[in-house]
Amino acid sequence: MKGNIVLKFGGSLLFTENKEINHEKVMQFCRIFKDRKADYNKLVIICGGGRIARDYIEAVRKFTENEALCDIFGIELSRLNAKLMISAFQDYTYPMVVKTIEELSKALLFNKPIIMGGLQPGQSTTSVALEVAEFINADQLVILTDVDGIYDKDPKKNKDAQLQQNLNYEQLQEIIIGSSGNKQAAAGEYRIFDMVSLQILKRSKIKVRVMSGENLENFRSFWNGEKNIIGTVISAK
Repeated sequence: MKGNIVLKFGGSLLFTENKEINHEKVMQFCRIFKDRKADYNKLVIICGGGRIARDYIEAVRKFTENEALCDIFGIELSRLNAKLMISAFQDYTYPMVVKTIEELSKALLFNKPIIMGGLQPGQSTTSVALEVAEFINADQLVILTDVDGIYDKDPKKNKDAQLQQNLNYEQLQEIIIGSSGNKQAAAGEYRIFDMVSLQILKRSKIKVRVMSGENLENFRSFWNGEKNIIGTVISAK
């Protein structure tokens, strides 16, 4: 692992099925970096909101139809998750949750890994990760989620779904359109990639790797420079 790296840690990975904080998973994640620093120059980790954020968003929808307000709740919960991860890393990372690109530019001067959540309404944390990757001229973005990568259809609903080892932007777009329905921009709607993320990806041409964070040994192997990693690689061609 060399150069500038952005890593998206899906909020679903922070909690158990009972919606309890998965302390062991967080500590295991932190140990991977502490055990082997690798040769990266800049490292930024983006935390998603996860199940708890979606619970809050659904509760807010019972009071109002204001989707922007729902987005704000999701952003706040993702930042709380980022703060949790900073506390687990202790003094290894930059001590504050970065909330804007301007704050990011200053935090980078401290030469420590940076942890963030959401930035603004109408933007998923995957879009945030891509925007940050574009800003720091990242060599690649790694997305850790609760499935092995990107499938041709939802693997949780379709037993015959097939993992795509390599995708170009056009193929990714077809999958997004086929699975999005009319909820593409709804606050809290969980999807590895959305159309906003795709547009940022197309203009930035950043290499993206999507893999499971449920079993972090696959990510550990990747971080340690091993090959034959399970996941999906997304590139321009």
